[in-house]
Amino acid sequence: MAVDRSDIAKLATLARIQISDEAADEAAKSISDVLALVDQLQAVNTDGVLPMAHPLDAVQRLRADVVSEANQREMFQSIAPAVQDGLYLVPQVIE
Repeated sequence: MAVDRSDIAKLATLARIQISDEAADEAAKSISDVLALVDQLQAVNTDGVLPMAHPLDAVQRLRADVVSEANQREMFQSIAPAVQDGLYLVPQVIE
């Protein structure tokens, strides 16, 4: 798929930006090059290739899931304007 100056001019109009003819030609060439690369990548046979979450097959080290602080809910809710059954009550903002 090739992009030409008229396509860039339409996009510039929609984006409400001003672009010179030289910049439009340069942008059209750059976008066309990217789209050509995408076409080249789509032509590769990927049958039998399993998807990967990370190209290096790295594993993230995780910390232990343990409680590190005491429960202070009562103290925090003691200064709240309105609390009911351990929940903060707020004014309704959407009707």
